Amino acid sequence: MKRTIGCALAAAMTLLALPPAAFSADKIIYGDDNRLDYFEAPAARKALADSVVSLWQASDVKASGSKFKLTTVKFTDQIKEAAGVPLCAAEPFREQPVGAFCSGSLIGEDLVMTAGHCIKSEAQCAATKFVFGFAVKARGGAAVTEVGANDVYSCKKVEVTKLQSSVRPELTPQEANELRVLLDRDYAVIRLDRKVTGRRPLPVNGAGDLKTGAPLFVIGHPVGLPLKVADDASVKDVKAGELYFLTNLDTYGGNSGSAVFNAGSNKIEGILVRGAQDFRAGEDGFWLWKKDCVESNRVAQSRAGESVTKINADILALINPSAPKAAEAAPEAPADDGRTEEILERFEADFQ
Repeated sequence: MKRTIGCALAAAMTLLALPPAAFSADKIIYGDDNRLDYFEAPAARKALADSVVSLWQASDVKASGSKFKLTTVKFTDQIKEAAGVPLCAAEPFREQPVGAFCSGSLIGEDLVMTAGHCIKSEAQCAATKFVFGFAVKARGGAAVTEVGANDVYSCKKVEVTKLQSSVRPELTPQEANELRVLLDRDYAVIRLDRKVTGRRPLPVNGAGDLKTGAPLFVIGHPVGLPLKVADDASVKDVKAGELYFLTNLDTYGGNSGSAVFNAGSNKIEGILVRGAQDFRAGEDGFWLWKKDCVESNRVAQSRAGESVTKINADILALINPSAPKAAEAAPEAPADDGRTEEILERFEADFQ
């Protein structure tokens, strides 16, 4: 959904060389930072979070006896390696480990839903491990970086993966990005190597009745951190015929593939796929003097820049194969109406 850490930090470090007035790029935290660790979340959110999964490179999940060790690096150290300077001291979760590259959600006994740009092919899926339970479970405790065999799954099959433009489907993702054509079909459903034990499939809203203003929350792994729950967001723009909606969720790269829930029903409304630049050069005080550190981008709560793929017929057919498959509505906006450029500028659609 977002820029990779390296790409985002390169942009942030470019900003370090600019005058204070130049710090006006799109931002990622809307109002207050609402991200909570697993142990901080309300009980109902924890129950849902138990069925959220992190995606890892298979080489970073190593068997150790009856368990698996997750290869991680401290968040601030990763930033320093990429940018040459650490996270600013006040940045939340700076001492926590990072390692996951995307997020997903359990929607069937052996089905995981994620973003299409997270799993683009069978080969990439085969090189991915799906890990449950990467979280901070208790106040003052460390993140879980060693998990049991029942929390680690492999890919059996890519049931569906899409990363394309609905108005220019002939373009490859690279061609679409070069031509600044929005890749608005972005979703994947993966069949795991076995049924998941001890965790329930999450409820999905297939009614297509989401309205602008509906309250939302998201559960996933921002920047590859241990699981976070981010509440106090809403649907900012949802239009009939379009394949996505816009929100003000506090999300980052690594949240790609995260389930976005309706806070009224606790059902999944879509998949987090795109968003604004995650980081910027650190600022200090009224005059925005530059710091030698990196911090999260921030903007007013009223803004919107995070994009969520709507639940669609492909996904619903896999959850309930016996249900009749509805035809997908064609997007209303033509390719040359000028809106694509506006949308891309709002959330800088660079993928992980």
